[in-house]
Order: sequence, then structure tokens, then C-alpha cells
Amino acid sequence: MEIQQLFDFLARSVSPFHAVQTAAGLLDAAGYARLEEAGYWNLEPGHGYYTTRNESSLIAWRVPAHGIGGWRIAASHSDSPAWRIKNADLPAAGCLRLNVEGYGGMIMHSWMDRPLSAAGRVLVRNEADGTLESRLVNLDRDLLVIPSLAIHMDRTVNDGHKYNPQVEMQPLYGPAGARPFAALVAQAAGVDPADMVDWDLSLYTRQAPTRIGPDGEWFLSPRIDDLECAATTLYGFLEAASETDSACAPVWAMFDNEEVGSSTRQGAASAFLRDVLDRILDAVPHSAQAMQRALANSFVLSADNAHATHPSYADKSDPANPVRMGGGVVVKVNASQKYTTSGLTGAIFKEICRKNNVPVQQFANRADLPGGSTLGNLLSHTLPVPMVDIGLAQLAMHSAVETAAVADADAMVRAVAGFYRVHLRALGDGRYTLE
Repeated sequence: MEIQQLFDFLARSVSPFHAVQTAAGLLDAAGYARLEEAGYWNLEPGHGYYTTRNESSLIAWRVPAHGIGGWRIAASHSDSPAWRIKNADLPAAGCLRLNVEGYGGMIMHSWMDRPLSAAGRVLVRNEADGTLESRLVNLDRDLLVIPSLAIHMDRTVNDGHKYNPQVEMQPLYGPAGARPFAALVAQAAGVDPADMVDWDLSLYTRQAPTRIGPDGEWFLSPRIDDLECAATTLYGFLEAASETDSACAPVWAMFDNEEVGSSTRQGAASAFLRDVLDRILDAVPHSAQAMQRALANSFVLSADNAHATHPSYADKSDPANPVRMGGGVVVKVNASQKYTTSGLTGAIFKEICRKNNVPVQQFANRADLPGGSTLGNLLSHTLPVPMVDIGLAQLAMHSAVETAAVADADAMVRAVAGFYRVHLRALGDGRYTLE
């Protein structure tokens, strides 16, 4: 994969809705057919399909040429910490501000003093036929800023500061009397402001992905967590599409709302993936025990980025498990099962990487520091199959702009393509074959 392909994915995916639109465009170009959840599914062997939920989660798959004997699934998430817009045009000291609320656990100060814009979807009333229509919008301009307080008015700001999001993190929109924010949104949606019923809009930082380092070894970008994994697993899925195990259905999933716990109808804790797998089986010939057998012969990659050892804060990482940007795909382990990796699933994934010459490293939290969780252990509530948690090393996770390594993106594509190509068979008693 060329790094510009990843940059294009990151740049276009300015909201979860746009991430789904970007992924859908790649699937359309590869010949995948879109299906609606409310429609009838007529699936043909050898063909690819995808469906969406809430316009912010997407699942794609190919139907094997023969009966489905298992599932090969890679899952990631479409959302990143951001500021959700509640209201607009609030007066303050001769200015207009937006009223926003934090989504996910972000590094607040990283959003300050930089150009911001807004994107998401607008729900529009169509008087002609009495319908509500969803339209994606991206204001796509340097429009907003969250200004810092001058150091002259807070001499202690560099000694540590606790930000109050209701007071200090509300973005500046324009001077009093400026054109209403809703007018800009309506213009972007191509409708009259009076026809807008509601919206799901968020702020996003305007910085474009860019390479840094003496030879461009690293890159800076917004939304690296987790769109880097979303893009690279999708490219691996598409690269291996024509060479996948004929007895297993390859599946790619991207869920919304991971940053706030995944407990929505489009999140990893929902029945979305299980619903899709059930419907795939219902649409193709299968035996009475097909689902149980398929689940027993399935495997899931839960792909969400990992923390690199920070050069300024190395003491925050486990010294026995150093992780570096450019060191390859990261396998994540946790004794409390915040990650789903076991010795067995970790070994299977490492063998897949070895067969495809992909470097692997391991992340584990310090024993005295709690870590975060991801979508894998929530996904397992409805899909009880072997899983491994993987990711790519990055710095400044949950900052408005994050840092990662160029080489690792290609490593993930090769690892995931190898995962879809491998003939993996469960033999029982903890034994597997990998061909």
C-alpha cells in the first residue's frame, strides 16, 4: 500500500459518517454491492457485498464459492474523540460561539489555537414526498478556533491546568451579527435552513496528513486512532479478496462509538455483526449446524492502535515490552482481559505474520498502571470465537493530531492480507493448522 492511499482515507474521513462513505467508495470500486438492512438479501457465491447501520458502521463480506465453513473477520472502529456540536450562535463578549460537548477521552489542550471545521450529517425534511433524508456535510474550510487564555492572565498555565470544557473549550465562530452557522450547514447540504430538522455534527482539525522525519519515516495526522487500522485492514481485505480460503467467508467490519463504550446499536457491543452473519447463512444453502460449526472454525482480528513507548515518558511503559514506531504490527495482551489475546490466538497471529515476513511486537501495560480497552472483548459478547487484539504503534493517542510510522501501515496490510489467505483449521484440543 502506498502511504498516500492511507493519507487520502484519513483526510476524507472527517467524521464516522464520512469514514463509512470513504470505505463504501473503495468497496464500490472493487465491485462490492451495497445491501440495505431493511431489504431482501439475495447472495451469490463468489460475490462481495456490504451493508451499513446508522451510516456510521459498515460490514463487508464475500460469499465463498462453496458452503460457509467459517468466518475470517477483521474489525476496527470509525470514531475518534471529538467535540459534538449541540447549539450554534451563542453570544459571548461581542462574539458568537458554538455550544459543544466532548465525545470520548481526548487531550483537550491539543484542540486549542488551531484551525477547525465541522462535518457530519444533517437530517432534512422533504416536503414534496413527506420524507426525512440524511445528507453528509463537510464545511471544509478554516472556520473555527478554541482560543487559549493569554499567559499574562494565567501565569500558572504551564504548571498544570485542569480544563473546564463548558467554559474553556467552546469554539469561537465569528463576530456578533455574523451569518448564522446553520446557514453554512444548509448551504453545504444544498437545502434551505428551514428544512433542516436535526444534525449529528462534530468539530475536526484541519491539519492534513503529512510525513515527518529526515526521510519521511513518520507521519502526523488527525484520527490515526483508529482510522489507520480501519484503512489498512480494509486494504488487506481487498488485496486478498480473490485468494481467500474457499471454505471461509472473509468479513471486514468498522464499528462506531468505540470511544464511548460501543454500547449502541451500531457499536461493537451490539448484535450488528451477528445479525449480518446470521443473514448471510440464511441466504445461502447450509446445514442445521452450520452456524455453530462456522463459529468454531472462525477467527477475529480486533484492530485498534497501540501505544508506542514515549521517548520522554519511557517510565509509563512496561520495560520488558517496549513498542516502537516502525517495529511492525503490535499484539496487545492484558491479564484482566481488556484485550482478547490469549497465548493461543497470539501464537496463531504471530505465525501468520511469520509466514508473510511481517515484523511483530508486543504491548502490555505496566503492572501498576491500568490500560484502556477496545472493541474485541465487547464484540465477543455476541460472537464467541477466538480473537486477537492487534494495532499499530503511535504517540499522542487521543490528541487532535497524532504520530505514527509509515512502514507500519504497509506491515498491517500485508499481515491482514495474509490472515485472509491462510487456510486456518481448528482440529480440537487447542490444535490448529495453518496452510
